[in-house]
Amino acid sequence: MALLTDDIQDKLIELFIAEGLVSAETLRAAGEAAKKEGKPLFSLLTDQAIIDDEMLTHAIAQLSGVPYVNLSSTNVDQSILGLLPEDTAERFMAVPLSEVQNRLAVAMIDANNVQAVDYLSNIIQRPLKVYMASEAGVRHILSQYKTDLSDVGRAAEVSQEEAKADEASNVKTIVQDSPISQALSKILEYAVKSRASDIHVEPMESALKIRVRVDGVLREIMQLPKSIEPALVSRVKILSDLKIDEHRIPQDGQFAVKVAGKEVDLRIAISPVVWGEQIVIRLLDKTGNSFDLEEMGYAGRALRVIRHGVKRPNGMILTSGPTGSGKSTSLYALIKEIKDDSVNIVTLEDPVEYKMEGVNQIQVNAEVGLTFANGLRSILRQDPDVVMVGEVRDAETAALAVQAALTGHLVFSTLHTNSAAGVLPRLLDMDIEPFLIASTVNTIIGQRLVRRVGPKRETYQSSPIETQNILATIGHLLPKTKEEVARISQDLGYKDLPLAGQSAYTLVRGIDSPQQPNGYSGRAGIYEVMDVNTDIQKMIVNRATSSEIQQLAVSQGMITMRQDGYLKALTGVTTIEEVNRVTSDTA
Repeated sequence: MALLTDDIQDKLIELFIAEGLVSAETLRAAGEAAKKEGKPLFSLLTDQAIIDDEMLTHAIAQLSGVPYVNLSSTNVDQSILGLLPEDTAERFMAVPLSEVQNRLAVAMIDANNVQAVDYLSNIIQRPLKVYMASEAGVRHILSQYKTDLSDVGRAAEVSQEEAKADEASNVKTIVQDSPISQALSKILEYAVKSRASDIHVEPMESALKIRVRVDGVLREIMQLPKSIEPALVSRVKILSDLKIDEHRIPQDGQFAVKVAGKEVDLRIAISPVVWGEQIVIRLLDKTGNSFDLEEMGYAGRALRVIRHGVKRPNGMILTSGPTGSGKSTSLYALIKEIKDDSVNIVTLEDPVEYKMEGVNQIQVNAEVGLTFANGLRSILRQDPDVVMVGEVRDAETAALAVQAALTGHLVFSTLHTNSAAGVLPRLLDMDIEPFLIASTVNTIIGQRLVRRVGPKRETYQSSPIETQNILATIGHLLPKTKEEVARISQDLGYKDLPLAGQSAYTLVRGIDSPQQPNGYSGRAGIYEVMDVNTDIQKMIVNRATSSEIQQLAVSQGMITMRQDGYLKALTGVTTIEEVNRVTSDTA
């Protein structure tokens, strides 16, 4: 908010009273309270939500004779944002909006600051059309700045020239301010601002392709010259404490960086491929997860079964799904659910993805002999109540986890299978006896991640094919009469479910924009949670197939991943198309 002179403040009071926005009595009472607290009147009015920032900014602009613009839902093209550097925009709280007749339209908090306007005009080398906007509106546009990847290209060109000048140079001499370091920093910054979960650096025959995975979908962002590949790979190896001269075998490492104001842990996997060495960087944002079961998408019966399972004193709770489906995040959420000073929780992870206070976390290190199996043996001598094993990868680890569950411990772990029921045959493959599986496994979670529909969205009526799919998948779950809506919606954990048997259903889809590519923003989980009860235990002992166990669990009320996804689509979380994409192997 611009600094208000006494004259402007008096005129604002007159304006608000004249237009009936605030009563004279309210302003009088607020004025007395502001004097007592030693606060400016209009700061108090906005703090108490009597007026909002947009209303106040609009009024100030009107009195100052400056045009006002509301930026709360405005999106600005990256090419326009590039006309004013981000650091300058933040310094002056001024953002570019568009080009109008060779002038650049700029929105500012303090549009009456003539010196700032002149300075910005000199930087941009063109006249400005100035608008007044609220601080929240300007920050909304500032959040749309993404790293300019052209800097990476320029750094690559510099690196190429240096390589040609000294082909025999030692890559170990790369320093923090080298072009390669700057290029890597820009790529990381772009990925963080784009909410990417992974960066793929992939060598081709004559170029280096950079791709990022946003909301589970990979997309190419640029290609770099092939000649910078050795220096870039070496820089990543140096930061990850890996062997620079080893090019024949895969290497894994990790390091942490602070990017765009966030502390981010990076997991590095480098593998030799036909045209060089591929780098995959997993980004773990330490600030971005609350580990709350409801926020992650657990609802209804699934949530009730999980909370019942974690209250048991012993047994196993297993999560299953492909790589990147959120299994580890679910385990952390389960730990948060039971974390207490009276419980000793010990975890064995590779790597420790998120550090949790009050939990004893152990990092697996195969190089010194600390494997999942050896670590688990050690953990059981540390008097744990709850044990989390990051992943059951082999028969030895599976046997030890089962023994831990049998001897009075609650064990959490993950397996790579396509469904909840698929966990049971997987344990049989690891030579675990059926009677041991039946007596130790309490709860199994199958999961996938779907992209959420972004905030900018529109509704539409389902097509005949979509309606047919909805009815075939969840028609039997939906309420049949209006009297059943409240009860069934509460039981399934979703608000105001529509009636079964409709000719069309109201669905949502996102509007494509730079802030929500393809209309999506963020991800939510879809789940199936199996309670291993007496009937399922009997089937396990009799070595039933996973499909037979799945059929029994569904007949007993288990909601499958696809059904959970369709329920989320009907309640505006995601789309039918997205659910079909991620559950095609579970139908």
